[in-house]
Amino acid sequence: QVQLVESGGGLVQAGGSLRLSCAASGRTFSRLATGWFRQAPGKEREFVAGISLMAYGTDYSDSVRGRFTISRDNAKNTVYLQMNNLKPEDTAVYYCASRTAAVVKTHEYEYSNWGQGTQVTVSS
Repeated sequence: QVQLVESGGGLVQAGGSLRLSCAASGRTFSRLATGWFRQAPGKEREFVAGISLMAYGTDYSDSVRGRFTISRDNAKNTVYLQMNNLKPEDTAVYYCASRTAAVVKTHEYEYSNWGQGTQVTVSS
C-alpha cells in the first residue's frame, strides 16, 4: 500500500506560481504512474497531469498544458507539479494519486491510492 501526502498549496494572485509536492511512502514509488487531479467546489474531480514510471512519459489536460509541469524525483519518492501563470479557474483542491501500472491514465477510477488533497486558491 502506498501512502501519499500532498503539500505546497496556498493562496496566490493570478499570474503567480506554486509548486505542489506529493511524497510517497510504502511501495517503490518509481514503479507507479502518478497523476494530479483537482476538484473545484460544485464540480467533478478532473485530471490535471500525469507522469509514467521512471518519468518517460507525461500527459496534461488541455486547460493546463503549457502552464503546468509534472516531474518526479524517484530518489526522494516525490512527484511535483509546478504551476505557473495561475488563473482563478485553477482554484481547487489538488489530489495526488498513484496506480500500480507503468502508464498514465486520465480517469480517476484507474488510480487506487490517493492523498488527502491540498487547497490551491488563486485570487483575481
